[in-house]
Order: sequence, then C-alpha cells, then structure tokens
Amino acid sequence: MPDPSAPRDAALAMDPDEFRELGHALVDHLGAFLEDLPRRRVAPGKAPAEVRSLLPAGGLPEEGADPAPLLLETLALLQDNLAFNGHPRFLAYITASPAPIGMLADFAVSALNPNCGLWQLTPLATEIELQTVRWLADFLGLPPGTGGVMSSGGQAANHVGLLLARRDKAPWDVRALGSTDGSGRRLRVYASTETHGWLNAAADLFGLGKEAVRWIPTTADGAMDVAALERAVADDAAAGDVPMAVVGTAGSVGTGAVDPLPAIGELCRQRNVWFHVDGAYGAPAVVLPDAPADLVGLRDADSVAVDPHKWLYAPIDAGCTLVRDPALLGATFGARPDYYAMGDGGDAPLNLYGVGPENSRRFRALKVWLALRQVGRRGYARMIGDDVALARRLHDQAAAHPELEARTLGLSIVTFRYVPADLAGAGAGVEAYLDRLNRELLARLVAAGELFVSNAVVAGTFLLRACVVNFRTTEADIDAVPGIVARAGAECDRALRPGGLGPDSDVPVA
Repeated sequence: MPDPSAPRDAALAMDPDEFRELGHALVDHLGAFLEDLPRRRVAPGKAPAEVRSLLPAGGLPEEGADPAPLLLETLALLQDNLAFNGHPRFLAYITASPAPIGMLADFAVSALNPNCGLWQLTPLATEIELQTVRWLADFLGLPPGTGGVMSSGGQAANHVGLLLARRDKAPWDVRALGSTDGSGRRLRVYASTETHGWLNAAADLFGLGKEAVRWIPTTADGAMDVAALERAVADDAAAGDVPMAVVGTAGSVGTGAVDPLPAIGELCRQRNVWFHVDGAYGAPAVVLPDAPADLVGLRDADSVAVDPHKWLYAPIDAGCTLVRDPALLGATFGARPDYYAMGDGGDAPLNLYGVGPENSRRFRALKVWLALRQVGRRGYARMIGDDVALARRLHDQAAAHPELEARTLGLSIVTFRYVPADLAGAGAGVEAYLDRLNRELLARLVAAGELFVSNAVVAGTFLLRACVVNFRTTEADIDAVPGIVARAGAECDRALRPGGLGPDSDVPVA
C-alpha cells in the first residue's frame, strides 16, 4: 500500500537541495551580469522577427524539461535581448536602475508568496506596507495622518487618486449611480496639455468620458497656465457642470516641467475642487534642499501619486497613492464579501483589499521598505541630487557643443538635438529636415546599443531627450553622450544629405 504521507509526485516540485543549487547558480549568474553590465549593449537593436526566432519552435510541449538548463539558458537569452534600464547609459525613459536590495526582496517575496489583500493571511506584510506608506508620506513632507495604498505603478496610482476625487466631489452617490445622476450635469477634470496619458485612459474607464477632461494650455516653460485653468473652472460651474478635480503635474514626462502647484492648490480650495498631483516621476525631488517652490506645493494636495520604481530606484512594479484623508479609501473601495468573515474585534486590522482596487495583491512594499531602511532620507537626497546634477551637466555640454542645440532642462530631464554645423542658424526652412534627421538619429542610436535616449516634441520640434534616474550613471557616461550623438548625427546627415548644401541638396535654406 502506498505511504499516504509520502510527497506527491508533482511535476513542478523541486526538492530543497535542488532549489538551493539552482538558486545559487542563478545568483552567481546575475552577479556576473551586473558586474559586466556597463560593458554590455544598452539595447539589443534587433528586429522583431529576429527576436521571435529565438523562441522554441512549434506548439506547447507535451513533455517537460530539466529546470536547471531551462532557467539558465533562458536567462542568457534575456540578457542578450532586452533593453537594460540598469545600464549606466540608459537615459531614455523614467524607469530607474533597480536597487540590488530590491532585487533580493522580490526574490524573497516570490518564494514566500504572500497575498496582501487580507491581514489574516499576511499580518507582517500588511503592517510593512502601511508603514511604507507612512514613510513615503513623511519623505515627501505630507501632513501627519496621511494614508495611502500601494499599486502596480504610476498609472494605477493616479487612477486611484481620480476615483477618490469622484467619490468625494460628485454631488450624488457615485457608487450607486455612477458618473452621472441623469440630470445632464457632467463631472469635469482639468489638466495641462503636458499631462501623462493616464488621464485619458482613466476618464474612459471610469465612465467620465474623455470629453470630461478640460486640457489647459501651458506657458512657455511647459507648466499649466493657471489663469486659463481658473477661466475653465468658472465657465463649467456657470454652465451647471461639476468641477471635480484638477490634476497638477510634478515633473512632466517630456521635459520635467512642474506645474505651479501652490497656485493650483489655492484655486482648488477656493472652488472646493479635489487637488490631485501626478508626482509619479518628480515628487521625490521635493526632498532636495533646493527643491523648486512649485514642487513643494504638492504638500497641499488631497492626493499624490508617486512611483517608487521611478526615482526611488525600486524594481518594477511599485506605485503608491498618498491621500490626505485616508478614510476616503475605504469609502471609495470598501466592500465586505461573505467569504471574508474575519478581522472583527476591538483591535480590528486593516484589510488592504478594502482600501484599493486590487483584491489579490503582491507584497510590493518590501523592496521599497528595505531600500528606505538601507539608505534613509539622506541617501536618497544624495542620489536624487546627483541625478539632477548630471542632467545639468549634460545640458551645459550640449549647449557648448558646436553641433548640438540644448533646449530644456527640468528636474533630471534634458532635451536637445543634433544640428549640423552648416545648418546652424539657417532659419525656419530647415526645420522639417532637422526633425527628420533627429528621428533617424534616434533610431540609429538605439540600434547601435551604445546609448539609449528617447524623444520629446516641444513647441512642435522633435528633440532628443535624456532622463537621469539612474544611480549607476557617472560623469564619464554623461561626458560621452555629446560625442556619441554628434558622431552618429554626422553619419545620419551624410546618409540623408550626401550633397551637403550644394545645388543637389534637398534641404531648403531660408
């Protein structure tokens, strides 16, 4: 008779010794990868068909494979076929190089596999998340008593803020009636034209409709025009609509512009409008002693979205919504299904499923909590300050280079473009060609793998964009950028304009 206490013969099972051996091999492999990372390509520069060809041929395998070679061979493939945001010359998007302690935290979380929706299942993990939220609020200088909830990233964190605004400012029961009471009144949201695309998605998903958003123009520096905002709010109120929320941006994705948050906050208080700040990128810079006064205004907000996997260097994914009145989280998301009949009593715990949109929840807070403990406020201030200084260094070097044109500098984002020496000052007639040239240049840079930048369009002009949120980036990496860009730019220009400015040139000169 089979022994009923014997382990099951489960195909996915792995005995402890095998797990240790494979885990040690994995860590050794990753350690070597991190050591070698600065000498690797930033991005693979391969076409989709070439990458697809690396996958196993055919359909789903009928039989399994030995996990050791399977894992290590797959890791080797990934290392040759990803763009690495941890590379010191990854300056493209606002995705930070991941902190090693965060990598190890995520490994531990996957092994322990806590579901942080219910306190009873994850007592310490829940309490760590709640403390992480309090620490993030303190880091940003938000008022005592601020609460919040963690999420997958900036988009989800901003969505939570908008749902809180809808629950608090709609003059009807939105949980029962939705985003309209049938009277024809509309809830209105206001944001600058430089606001991240999350708002369009949220207006669509939450029943507001994209036309509920009033896009407010910006001033020359890319920040919201508060006078235009005030007129839009007044006009909508006079028309019988409900001004629900203003979204202020603390670091726009294109140029790092910061809206005039103190002025927006004052207007919202006067008009009884929810003030939400999208600080997914720029909010952590408020810790700097010379933080812009407009950025410090985020402390007046009703809710703030911050994204630790951006400028707090956590591995993806980690977002957080911080809210001045945490009771609104339960009022917005609270539910009590019959199958969660636990957690009552005098010292009732907080079940996180009831304060956010997720039920099953990964333990995202651990990597943030450990990093905050490892380096503290001062350590973060030093790293963020270094990133800002490196961005300023790049802007200055672009301004001084004879074939680069520096455009904007905001927080740690720089925009610039390549302009051949014989086209400098040539006038508006060459703008279309310069846009084409810099688009081609960007593609060439990414394909070459030596440097990864992205783009921004500012006042209709296509620009290269570098964002420094990378504690591995050094002055030497920044100093290399102008030469790499100018060299590749000259190659692009020769390919697009082999005749220079002679009679065969297709570049009009004003």
